[in-house]
Amino acid sequence: MVTDPIADLLTRIRNAQMARHRIVEIPASNVKKRIAEILYDKGYILKYKFEDDNKQGLIKIALKYDPITKEPAIKSLERISRPGLRQYSKPAEIRRVMNGLGISIISTSKGLMTDKEARTQNVGGEVMCNIY
Repeated sequence: MVTDPIADLLTRIRNAQMARHRIVEIPASNVKKRIAEILYDKGYILKYKFEDDNKQGLIKIALKYDPITKEPAIKSLERISRPGLRQYSKPAEIRRVMNGLGISIISTSKGLMTDKEARTQNVGGEVMCNIY
């Protein structure tokens, strides 16, 4: 039983990249689907696909690597807010990741979005994870 599904998603991606896998399969949920969409929009993964089995469903994520050095596009995935210690930020207090080179995924009242989108829409929320 997984107590933190977001941490499980990040760990599966991290482990697949360390093993140089092309595709990683993750059990689906609406939050995980939105995280996959954000990663695709920001260029951290090649593509994603939602598959419906008769249970929970699957998200297949095609990982992105540098064509020359074969290094993964995602250097770091870290969980910030966790079930035992939630981390919330106001719009003015949302910190930039790697001086603006990375993204932070924030759960707001308007849905999941990046830190830049949250600042422009002037909404705060729970800081889910940092990616760069």
